[in-house]
Amino acid sequence: MGGHWKQLLALIDAFEARTTVFASTGDNFEAHYGIAHYYCLPEASRKTPFRILWLLITAVWVVARERPDVVVSTGALPGLACILAGRLFGARTLWIDSIANVEHLSMSGKLARHIATTTLSQWPGLSRDGHVLYRGAIL
Repeated sequence: MGGHWKQLLALIDAFEARTTVFASTGDNFEAHYGIAHYYCLPEASRKTPFRILWLLITAVWVVARERPDVVVSTGALPGLACILAGRLFGARTLWIDSIANVEHLSMSGKLARHIATTTLSQWPGLSRDGHVLYRGAIL
C-alpha cells in the first residue's frame, strides 16, 4: 500500500455521509479495505507516455460512469488524471499534495494547481498566490 493511498484512507471519515467511489492502481484494494465501490486504474508515469494515455482514457471512463459531484486526490499521476476527468464533467475537485513534499509541490501538484478547483499543501511555506492553499494540518 502506497503513501498516497494511506493519506486518502486517513480522510475516509470525512466522506462518511456521502456515497464514495475509490480509484487507485492497486489490485484487490476493495477486498482488503472493505471498499464497496472501487476501480483499478492502470499504472503510468512520465516515462510511459502510451500508458498515460490509457490512464487518462480509463479515468474519463470512470468519471463518466460515476458522475461524481466532487473528486478528491492525495496525489500522483492517477489522481491527477481523475481530477482532470472530474473537471471535464463539471465536478468540484480537490487536490491535496502529499505530506512528503516539504520543500516544493510534487510534479503532479504543480499541474494540479492549474486544473483542480482547490489545491492544498500540507506545509504553510508552499502556499502560493491563492493557487495553492494551506489550511492547517490535513493528515
